[in-house]
Amino acid sequence: MVSTTIALSLLLLPVSLAPAAQQKGGNPASAPQKASLPVLLTSCGQSPGPMQFEIFLKRLSMDYVYKGDATASDLSAKSPAGAPIRSVIIVTGASLKGMGAAGVSIEDEINRIKGLIAAAKKQNIKVIGAHIEGMARRAQGAAPGDNSDEMSIDAVCPQASLLIVKKEGDADGRFTNISKGMNIPMISYEKSMELEGVLKGLFAK
Repeated sequence: MVSTTIALSLLLLPVSLAPAAQQKGGNPASAPQKASLPVLLTSCGQSPGPMQFEIFLKRLSMDYVYKGDATASDLSAKSPAGAPIRSVIIVTGASLKGMGAAGVSIEDEINRIKGLIAAAKKQNIKVIGAHIEGMARRAQGAAPGDNSDEMSIDAVCPQASLLIVKKEGDADGRFTNISKGMNIPMISYEKSMELEGVLKGLFAK
């Protein structure tokens, strides 16, 4: 009887450990996510968020193109290594200062991004929506009556095939709800420096 009990326990052990193993990397709902380089990096809202991505993309010597006002036509551009674009990262979160300097409105940004996403999907280019500046880059930290941050999120995240989100920015479950409701995998992380590991794992061959 004892030996039978031990045998059954051993058989059940891998099953009980499986959910914990899937949670590694902050993506409990699915297998580890992958994307291909080169990547086109852009913004929806002209916030400084893409700069954080660029820092780590450079540090990891990854093949990328950064263009804050990227349009569908930029998908046909070649990367510095001469390869065609395979993925797009769109960083959400609006900056009134950034949009003012660029001479655009949030409506202009949304229209540009809609065209970019539609073209990327048509060309089977992976669309990744990101929010990495936390609650400071959400409506809670915006000027009274300004909902441009949320408009940026709505334009990008439900249309993405993967989300990358700093946990602090999901304090109200905004991105978790989009992820679950639209069945979109989400990678979340806590500290800004952890974004480097997220990118390393995402683009690993």
